Amino acid sequence: MSGFIQRTKNTFGVDFSHDNESRSARAFRSKKEEKHYWILLIALIVLGVLASYGLLVYNNPVSVDSPSFVPIVKRRMVALTAMIISAVCHSLATVAFQSSTNNRIITPSLLGFEALYSTIHTSTIFFFGATAFINFSGIDSFLFQIVIMVFMCLILYGWLLSGKYGNLQLMLLIGVIIGTGLRSVSSVMRRLLAPSEFDILQARLFGSVSNASAEYFPIAIPIVTIAAILVLAYSKKLNVLSLGKNASTSLGVNHRFGVIYALILVSVLMSVSTALVGPLTFYGFLVATMTYQVVPTYDHRYAFPMALAIGFLIITGSYFFMYHIFRAQGVVSVIIELFGGIVFLIVLLRKGSL
Repeated sequence: MSGFIQRTKNTFGVDFSHDNESRSARAFRSKKEEKHYWILLIALIVLGVLASYGLLVYNNPVSVDSPSFVPIVKRRMVALTAMIISAVCHSLATVAFQSSTNNRIITPSLLGFEALYSTIHTSTIFFFGATAFINFSGIDSFLFQIVIMVFMCLILYGWLLSGKYGNLQLMLLIGVIIGTGLRSVSSVMRRLLAPSEFDILQARLFGSVSNASAEYFPIAIPIVTIAAILVLAYSKKLNVLSLGKNASTSLGVNHRFGVIYALILVSVLMSVSTALVGPLTFYGFLVATMTYQVVPTYDHRYAFPMALAIGFLIITGSYFFMYHIFRAQGVVSVIIELFGGIVFLIVLLRKGSL
């Protein structure tokens, strides 16, 4: 072999030996890239832990040795747990969704999770009044919202992906149309509400960890944990699915089944997060876009941990700064959505199309 390379070099004046030695099937192109990845991942995790610690103990109105210190920390733990659940759901769901659809601009929000969430709550207060709306809480309402969101997505997938004319782009288009229709219906009903009812409803429709309740965690945590493990275990298949239908089929992967399986897990994660804290439309897109910028590999075994670290730091850091530095507790989700929307527009304008 060395003799062949030498003869080739002598004949054509080109040295192929360096290219042959630099080729590798590893996830990273060089050890330097791999080292930078792990350094950045550890740094983001440490910053996220520090932000979490600050949320729990910083600016606590009582001293550490006071009997009231622990109850206050426990109340803050509810919000922190909701942040962790939201970070896991949106980070994994958005990256998996974009990889399975082979598009880095569209997000799971296109399937109408936020629109359906808004329609459920708007319909409740419109038809049954403010009292029924306030009482529409607890485990039963939480499970109802999750089931109805997942059920809608399963119908959408089963109809548009499993049928004779299964088409992923058609499914996304139908999802956009359904979401737009639900938002229009919700908007009409909100205009007909009394001002006091509108104020009560509007507070619920903003995504916030204050919407979460500790009684939801025994249901939400096991569901999210199982779905997250299944998504992480599906990393290698997602590597192939992200290549597109033709390439994945050529490599022996059932593309239609793989996409449906990934989208079912995405729908479960998004349903739990939306029912728990409310709609966070561009949060997942912001996390996924930042992940693609800093991860020098397409291997989801490395992309998912980085997305989790970035998502956790964004939400905990945002709440820490807005709560304890700027004293603006009610605008955290607005700020996250604002930056996410700006990033979405920048990416869309740079790419030029969906």
